[in-house]
Amino acid sequence: NRGATKPGCLFRENPPGGGPFGCGLRGLGRHSPLRGCSIGQSGSDLAALATTKIPRRRTPRNFKTGSYTNPTEDGVIEGKENNRPNMKKEPAQPESALQKKSNRSSLWLWLMTGCALVVLLGMFRSLHDDDSPSALGPANTTGSTSDAGVAPGTGRARRFAHNSSSAPAPAAEEIVAHKVSQFAGNRRELARAIGRRSQKEVPPEVEKFFAAIESGRWEEIEAQWKALASRSGQYEHSTNHWAELDLFWPAVLDAYGVAEQAHLWPAQQLLDYGNAILDSLRPGMVYVGGTDNGRWIPELLNETSGGEPHIIVTQNAFADARYLDFVNTLYSDRMATLTTEESQGAFQQYVADAQKRLEHDEQFPDEPKQVRPGEDVRVIDGKVQVGGQAAVMAINEKLLQTLMQKNPDLSFALQESFPFKGTYSDALPLGPLMELGAKDGQDSFTAERAAQSVDYWRKTAQQIFSDPEAVGSLETLKSYSHDAVAAANLLGAHNFTAEAEQAYRLAAQLWPENPESVGGLGDLLARSGRESEARQLLDEFVRQHPGQRKDLERISAAIQVIGPAQPTRP
Repeated sequence: NRGATKPGCLFRENPPGGGPFGCGLRGLGRHSPLRGCSIGQSGSDLAALATTKIPRRRTPRNFKTGSYTNPTEDGVIEGKENNRPNMKKEPAQPESALQKKSNRSSLWLWLMTGCALVVLLGMFRSLHDDDSPSALGPANTTGSTSDAGVAPGTGRARRFAHNSSSAPAPAAEEIVAHKVSQFAGNRRELARAIGRRSQKEVPPEVEKFFAAIESGRWEEIEAQWKALASRSGQYEHSTNHWAELDLFWPAVLDAYGVAEQAHLWPAQQLLDYGNAILDSLRPGMVYVGGTDNGRWIPELLNETSGGEPHIIVTQNAFADARYLDFVNTLYSDRMATLTTEESQGAFQQYVADAQKRLEHDEQFPDEPKQVRPGEDVRVIDGKVQVGGQAAVMAINEKLLQTLMQKNPDLSFALQESFPFKGTYSDALPLGPLMELGAKDGQDSFTAERAAQSVDYWRKTAQQIFSDPEAVGSLETLKSYSHDAVAAANLLGAHNFTAEAEQAYRLAAQLWPENPESVGGLGDLLARSGRESEARQLLDEFVRQHPGQRKDLERISAAIQVIGPAQPTRP
């Protein structure tokens, strides 16, 4: 389920400052994009952390398996004293002219031989250095390596700029392992800087967690993560909240999110996916990630692949005041960030609107319900309390729009997790993403643009199906399918019905069990007057994938309107 988080209880009417809107515990699964909610502190002294140096590791790890890739020691020439010839010193003899000429020739011969040995030694050393982790470039926050990415479908990593043009490029597993270690080191230094500013030591448990990620051993990473997550206060199983962890939790969460994606994805597919997103962004564009993979894979490559890094935020955590503090810590010198007052204002506006809709439904029970599917609106002890997925994301959408209004000179691109339909009116397709707040005129959403969007996803699907590694990775198929659904949603919102239908069907081909693609297509068909076709589509999906019925009912409005077909009698 790549939808937003499912809050564990109702929201408070007036949440305290500095905390999340949701009271109690949040149910965040592995694919829940709202796991990106973080806790942070603001401060200008962290701006210099962008160039923090991270120590290199001599032995790269395969992040998925924990195995080691040891560079060979070929080319190291060692000599022993007892192997040298025993040269006896003879008495000096007068030299003839011929002997002198011969001696000079011998001297030149020795000099030429020595030069040749030096050249050969240098060549061997160059090959050895290119295979070592240092060939990946110096480790720092912004990164100085090349993207090491792969154009989708090529199956080959782009080479680094080595001294020797004949040296092989590092394997994708080695590249990803190095980047994850580098990213973890960056977040460790960020946590330490936050601690110094707050005059608090980083807890040993947190230091141990970062060390586990840098080592690349997944079993150890997972064990350390579970111990910290259970005390974070963010998950359903977080029954023993540890206040001392709050200050450092955002850095921990970021590091784990990156490490988990490296563990779940084939290395080459991870590089392809992340580079496809980053390559679609214009310089200076703000990237708004949605799903776990949509946020943390581009974030990993963004910070470790050189060049000017993009601002990266997540659409799913703006309703959490702790996350707003973290964004302010990272980016207050590059954009106008959201304030606690703006967060509280968005929440209060939403509660007031939800209360009106609830009163309407109570006063006019025979009229269409105004409380939306997924909303939980109640009045308890005279106070309005709201909760549910739709409530969380409605507040997040309002805050994203506020952030865009505060930064009119910045452009924003979104990888959608939960549909923000209020942003669709002035959004345009942008490769695998959508550009928000696109200007009018030459950037209008034309039929040609709609056709280009469908063509992009058709080619992407063909590239995926031609790559056995991609086809064998469920994580890869789910992610591309989800992103194709987002493109279809945007096309449908702009009345490009035929193009939207094609995009939904491409998404279903990528991952046939995706309830988003079938639910979206069912809604599109029902709105187009093809209700019987929509019913048949939905019924067939439930028959083939009964475990997805609940998610389909949550996603699809059509199944609520037209209902499933009645079962036939034997």
